[in-house]
Amino acid sequence: MQQNSSHPHKLLGVLIGGSGLIGGTLAHYFKTETPESIEIRAPSSKKLSIRNAGDIRDYLNRVRPNFVINTAIAPIDADGQLSFEVNYLGALNLARAAAALQIPYIHISSAATLPNGSNLTEEDQLPLSGALNNYSKSKLMVEKTLRYMHRTTGLDYTNIRLGVVYGEHDHKIQGFHRLFFSIADESMPVLFTKKGVMHSYSSSNKLPYFVHHVLQNRREFSGETYHFVDKEPVELANLILTIKSYLELKTPREIYIPYPLATSGKKFLEILLKVFSRIGLKGDLPAELLFLESFYKTQTLSSLKLRQSSFVDPMPEETIHTRLPSTVIYYLTRWSHQNLIATWNEEMIQPSSRDDDFRSNPEELLHSIHMDSTSPFRELRPLDP
Repeated sequence: MQQNSSHPHKLLGVLIGGSGLIGGTLAHYFKTETPESIEIRAPSSKKLSIRNAGDIRDYLNRVRPNFVINTAIAPIDADGQLSFEVNYLGALNLARAAAALQIPYIHISSAATLPNGSNLTEEDQLPLSGALNNYSKSKLMVEKTLRYMHRTTGLDYTNIRLGVVYGEHDHKIQGFHRLFFSIADESMPVLFTKKGVMHSYSSSNKLPYFVHHVLQNRREFSGETYHFVDKEPVELANLILTIKSYLELKTPREIYIPYPLATSGKKFLEILLKVFSRIGLKGDLPAELLFLESFYKTQTLSSLKLRQSSFVDPMPEETIHTRLPSTVIYYLTRWSHQNLIATWNEEMIQPSSRDDDFRSNPEELLHSIHMDSTSPFRELRPLDP
């Protein structure tokens, strides 16, 4: 990659979707781990709307980056127009801009483009049809278009498919964290899956290292799709019961609800919500129920191609299970601060002495801060002439 002409010793990258879990983790990595070699810009939707081709052209023409990373997605339950404009047209126009600038384009995709099954490879894909949900359809169309542009325009791209993503600093309750929240909130009375259903999981903490490596080794990774998932898949029921045990909760009970009964229950709730909406009560089912069938069918992604590449896993021992302790503490603390949940063993979270003082003795806390922590930052004072 050519270096930025205005900063000859630094690469400049544009990250789309920086407010999400994946985008935020990537932005944090490049700003803290590569500050001397890579500058990352993550424009908000006010500066660059991915739905507006003119915004994309104008922004990238003005910034002239050395690479583009796209992590933006519409909500998984978005209607057809929003899914098409964000997931497909936005990704397409970013790719067209990257091709014109002759810079790498890193696209984050999803296992939603794959069928159910075990040990699926990068060559596997769902057949494109109108029967697919809007999220899967739009993400699948992007993958096909990127491959086409690589052949016809020389687009230098890498497509990275993720499984079920886990990690910290997700400001939204979605995906795996929706599952975790349902358990922590004791709103999952039984198991909406069956024994033996396996899924592949992706660590958001490891992904930035792979993206960085991909950018540094374009000859190997250009025009390729990679499954970025942990080596071993995980049984959904076992994961749910492990979280339950860790939180010392009584639910969910180890009772497996059959898929037909689960779908009937979902339809009943949809009807009930429509009735409530007529009397002014608004409610929505979790968007993840769009993939209810996936709770009952195995989908595991092969990581062989990734493991045979030049990339070396920086945290080979980390899995969804080894990450659970820190994940639990992080999200329980966050959700309790937001008053979203209160049903857990409070001994798991040790409040700081400052938290205790704020709750019980704010006058003394204020006095101590005035005495010790109100002097101007010395580093920001103007230098003496």
